[in-house]
Amino acid sequence: MSEWSTYTLSDFLMFSPRTWWRLVEAYNREWWPLHIAMFVAGIAAVWRARFAPWVLAAAWAWVAWAFHWERHVEVNLAGPWFAGAFALQAALLLASPRESASRVGLGVAAAGLVLYPLVGVVSGKPVEVFGMMPDPTALVTLGLVRRWWLRVIPALALTAGWLTRWVMAG
Repeated sequence: MSEWSTYTLSDFLMFSPRTWWRLVEAYNREWWPLHIAMFVAGIAAVWRARFAPWVLAAAWAWVAWAFHWERHVEVNLAGPWFAGAFALQAALLLASPRESASRVGLGVAAAGLVLYPLVGVVSGKPVEVFGMMPDPTALVTLGLVRRWWLRVIPALALTAGWLTRWVMAG
């Protein structure tokens, strides 16, 4: 059993960073210019709280199907579980009461809409956009919802995404 101590987190990653970024790049290329429509929908959700549950639910459903179910499953055995969690979040958002985000929440949502894609531009990696990719979608959602039970899946999704990037970078 002493060999278990020789493993690192990167030993459990099922894909290489190159494979991941090629997958994201191919996905972005396939669905362009849907990114623009998703960005505009995100702005509408930030601007008017009454649109937020519908826009967020549509974004989570899209990422569940188009990214996790159609793409992520190719490189990760957990892909179907991610797809299921994202579909569940879409349903929870549709069932949620309408609420206005706090000022801090609006700032977090704006960061997910504007700053997160800029990280890709600055780093030379494929751009990740709200409604198309998991992390910016989760970040915008965390900014726009107030109920704790609507924040659980987005927080877990962000943790998984950021942990994966940390492992890929190391």
